[in-house]
Amino acid sequence: MRKLIVATMTAVLVLPLAGAQAAEVTPPDPNEIVVTAPLARTREDVIAGTSVISGTDLARDLRPTIADTLSHLPGVSSSSFGPSASRPILRGFQGARVRVLSDGVGSFDVSSTSVDHAVIINPLLADRIEVVRGPSALLYGSEAIGGVVNVIDTRIPRTIPASGYRLQGQATYGSAADERSIGAAADAKVTDNIVLHADGSYLKSGDLRIGGYALRPELRAQALASAAAVGTPDDAIDFAANADVKGKLPNTQSKTWDAALGASVITSTGNYGIAVSHYDSLYGVPVRYATQPGEEQEAPRLDVKQTRVDARAAVDTGGNVLEQIRFRLGAARYRHFELEEDNSIGTAFYSQGMEGRVELAQAQHGAWRGVTGVQFSYRDFNVIGDEAFLPRNSTDNLGVFTLQQLDFGKFKIEAGARYEHAMLKAMPGEEQPQFFGGERNFSAISGSIGGSFTVLDGWKVGLNLSHSERAPSAEELFANGPHAGTEAFEIGLPTLAKERANGIEAVLHGHGRDYDIEASVYYNRFSNYVDDFATGSLEDGLPAYQTSQGKARYYGMEIEGSYTLARFGDTQILADALADYVHATIVDAGPAPRIPPLRLLGGLEARGGRVFGRAEVEWVNHQNRISDFETATPGFTMVNASIGLHPLPDNPKFSLILSGNNLLDVTARRHSSFLKDYAPLAGRDIRVTARFAI
Repeated sequence: MRKLIVATMTAVLVLPLAGAQAAEVTPPDPNEIVVTAPLARTREDVIAGTSVISGTDLARDLRPTIADTLSHLPGVSSSSFGPSASRPILRGFQGARVRVLSDGVGSFDVSSTSVDHAVIINPLLADRIEVVRGPSALLYGSEAIGGVVNVIDTRIPRTIPASGYRLQGQATYGSAADERSIGAAADAKVTDNIVLHADGSYLKSGDLRIGGYALRPELRAQALASAAAVGTPDDAIDFAANADVKGKLPNTQSKTWDAALGASVITSTGNYGIAVSHYDSLYGVPVRYATQPGEEQEAPRLDVKQTRVDARAAVDTGGNVLEQIRFRLGAARYRHFELEEDNSIGTAFYSQGMEGRVELAQAQHGAWRGVTGVQFSYRDFNVIGDEAFLPRNSTDNLGVFTLQQLDFGKFKIEAGARYEHAMLKAMPGEEQPQFFGGERNFSAISGSIGGSFTVLDGWKVGLNLSHSERAPSAEELFANGPHAGTEAFEIGLPTLAKERANGIEAVLHGHGRDYDIEASVYYNRFSNYVDDFATGSLEDGLPAYQTSQGKARYYGMEIEGSYTLARFGDTQILADALADYVHATIVDAGPAPRIPPLRLLGGLEARGGRVFGRAEVEWVNHQNRISDFETATPGFTMVNASIGLHPLPDNPKFSLILSGNNLLDVTARRHSSFLKDYAPLAGRDIRVTARFAI
């Protein structure tokens, strides 16, 4: 089955080469178009919560991880498992419910397996990042029930450089972790139709500086009490030393590099491209410090490598039925080693996978247009070592989807559907009797219907209804063992049923010369909801987390807006604000774990001129709605500011930015983090960024 699908999709790659003609393909303004829809539409036409970050905003907010780069967008938080392994959280959903994509296909890492595993997509080389929440995201997989983060880069060129070449790059220094990073990408026209691409980046950082103690006050008191009770002999954990960790987070240093080569054939009727890339990283994750006798304590570091191949093709058919055929394929080999303190390999993770999509974009007939496609993916995954918490396993997915739209001007209707079949197989060795061995099959059907109406010039309201189904992941089904990276004993449930949810979302878009406002409210009702809960017990000296299933209710809101206060030549002075909130409950059990609290953010910004800047205040409420064995998290207020310059009057793509984050050096903890009680966010961080493009 895999070979048949791959052969069929690979055949699509040759289509753009027929009838090649030289062409200067000029796409629509990328700042206005959301490509992750997958019908290319403006943000105000997407009937769901949507965010796009690019250009100077992306340069200013850029961090070593995708999650931290996006953490100021509405509805977006971070798993905050140290500065190198943070994964995006959308509307309170994380892990297997959020897809992180590289130009439309998966990242081929194991970041959804565990929060200590990094997402293998480097934001240093991102051209733009799109975040799509709500029903539209389901077209990228049933596991995208929370949303999609799509990182769009230039590794497979889309256009022929007008001057024959393109060059862009960025360099950053951040004081909080002595972070030094540099990245550059170049395109060169070698014939009228062929463009070559090369890029690379390097990042190195030390231990992260924090504003106060690593341990929250209650755990510090517990550690000091343990030190007084047992003393500190040489062969025991020094609880007093743990209580005194302050100023820096040990074991959070990192070193990462990646490089890629690509090429595209671009014609008047389509394009074809391919890229090969390699990623290499060594990073540590914060220590989950022991505070009482019986707890284990490790300082794991991860040595990560990935090599991947990507291909993309698009054919403009010009037919009355099909307007364009689009193809996307990615494949990768991945491995990481979890290293002991003596640099020996404690546990090894090996994964190889492939994902492909074919989309058939229909020719527009009056008000009607749409896209229909097929998607497949597979992953072979194995964990080897004394602390292997999963057996060898494989996951195969095959999905068929469609999105149809009727546009009557002021009134638009949109409907989407997806069928997906998933086969998950566990293959433990004879020496692994603790693991389930066998196969689980799931068929999932998801669909949505929505509409929008222009009530006034520049003002639209929309409503979405959705039904979604998700097959459990291999980790949720088959885990049963200690995991050094998360410093937890993870216990899956092989009898899990597929997860189901019904949702409703209302959206509002308002745009005028001096203002923009976007808002959404949503409600999701789950049956067979899957999550892992702390049991309160220790297994192998680690806190145990058991996967279970039940009913759940999620509701929340996101709102963001800006208003132009004044204009001075090319410069605009804007005031902006955002708010987001999630309320999540497991029926008959209480609050869902690790749900971000209410957040408010407001700022003043000067943009458009040669000198630009921003000052903002972010307020995060305390979180007292907690599940069993969770701890409450205090709120915090952060103050950030930046000032920038376009030194060349005729080229706004050259910029120098000086920014200060957490200027008051507060000790802040994210409730969504497994390590929040042991690892606060970065303290004061002064950053200098230089960005150029020619």
